[in-house]
Amino acid sequence: MGTKKTQKIVDIDWKKGDGLIPAVVQDTDTGAVLMLGYMNRESLAKTVKTGNVWFYSRSKKRLWMKGEVSKNVLSVVEISVDCDGDSLLIKAKPSGPTCHTGDYSCFGEEKNVELFSDLFSLIEDRKKNAPKNSYTAFLFKGGVSAISQKVEEEALEVIKAAKSETKQRLIEETVDLIYHTFVLLVQKKISLADIGKEMQKRRK
Repeated sequence: MGTKKTQKIVDIDWKKGDGLIPAVVQDTDTGAVLMLGYMNRESLAKTVKTGNVWFYSRSKKRLWMKGEVSKNVLSVVEISVDCDGDSLLIKAKPSGPTCHTGDYSCFGEEKNVELFSDLFSLIEDRKKNAPKNSYTAFLFKGGVSAISQKVEEEALEVIKAAKSETKQRLIEETVDLIYHTFVLLVQKKISLADIGKEMQKRRK
């Protein structure tokens, strides 16, 4: 598993929570907080070993894997321990809605965030598997130059729509620009997380 850990598991202070530690799960691509759960040593060990997020249920007194029923698992990308060693931050890729209500996040994050993440994941899949008759796979065959040309064309269409066309047309052209820009990012091996980090820097 490609999980990265910023601190060793032995640095965790299990005594503070009587053997349990809170774990915040964050979407690695969007930065959105997805859920909060509790882990014990065993569930953390299974998380690291399997690459899927496991918790300890305080009510049912057992281990459980997120998505064991819904199949909407959380695939671990990185595990970080806070400075006091008494909580975890888990960056993960959700395979579907995280909340049992069907929402993207248990904290009511806007579903629009999920739309961008899903589109990006779909484009990554098209590059990896290159299905026949896929327009996205066709774009990847053209390489950076061909994709960049499409981004340029779509950008001009956005400008044109903004100046002389309807609001709906501007929305449609913007969606096309976002899609082709995502294709270019995937081709250049730039993730949504990379974009998010840069945006965070610019918020200051």
